[in-house]
Amino acid sequence: MPIAFKEWAVTVRALAEGEQLLTLRKGGIREADKHFAVEHDRFFLYPTFDHQRSDLVRESHQPELRRALEEGVWPDGEPPAHALTADGGIEQPERVRIRAWAEVAGHWTVTDRRAVDALAPFTVWTTDYAEKRFDWKRRHPLHVVLLRTYRIPRPVTVKVRDSYGGCRSWLEISRELPFEGTPVLCDEEFERASEEIAAIAQSDGAPALV
Repeated sequence: MPIAFKEWAVTVRALAEGEQLLTLRKGGIREADKHFAVEHDRFFLYPTFDHQRSDLVRESHQPELRRALEEGVWPDGEPPAHALTADGGIEQPERVRIRAWAEVAGHWTVTDRRAVDALAPFTVWTTDYAEKRFDWKRRHPLHVVLLRTYRIPRPVTVKVRDSYGGCRSWLEISRELPFEGTPVLCDEEFERASEEIAAIAQSDGAPALV
């Protein structure tokens, strides 16, 4: 079955539009040993609403939160009234739309808060978001994963299953999905940005093993 990577719905939209090029991870409670690992080199991007918080998304991308919610198929036909509050998460829709897939283009572990702050311009998250990820399980490094994202020509709607829930990064999607489409950024733009990201991440240590 196709492998998918769970990420906030608003972040998936940003990745699919070329407005974000990386993700940050430390590992969820439903992952092996509660630690994150880059288990796959390419995967689909699965939009989740678990723990998605409006106060951790930059003001410039608040409208994208609403668009991300509207892409879901909800039990009552529309997102719940509290969907845009900072309550730490909302119920999931009945179906979500898979609109992009990604390849791992780089992977580093970071232990210096200054490096995390320097990566902020490459995401749609607030500085508080990155710092919260950094501060959780302080003895463990933060994984910085650079992604080359491709937009699927025809988005695919998939049913949200109970087995997809919980704090985990990887899912097996129970339907066929196409590794098709074109990169959301041209080669020159991606290479320029990836060099900047690599310079920041590598200043805090060697690349992690993918």
